[in-house]
Amino acid sequence: MNFSVQVKVMPLKELLDPQGKAVMGGLQNLGIKTVQDVRIGKTIQLQVDASSSDEAKKIAEEASRKLLANPVMEYYEITIN
Repeated sequence: MNFSVQVKVMPLKELLDPQGKAVMGGLQNLGIKTVQDVRIGKTIQLQVDASSSDEAKKIAEEASRKLLANPVMEYYEITIN
């Protein structure tokens, strides 16, 4: 079976997010004052051939741990669609 897997990678909450800070400054400069915080991450869409959704999640976990996310600076969340 083919599973659509979404991996959301975000910077750890404890770490500074320079891209987010730059966007926050840009929003302030545009007069958009109601945004309280901005965090910039990435979304990765995988098409995984697996026998079950559990197996697809395990494959995405391995890919995330080994390649897609830097565990020192980022965390990830996996969603199977």
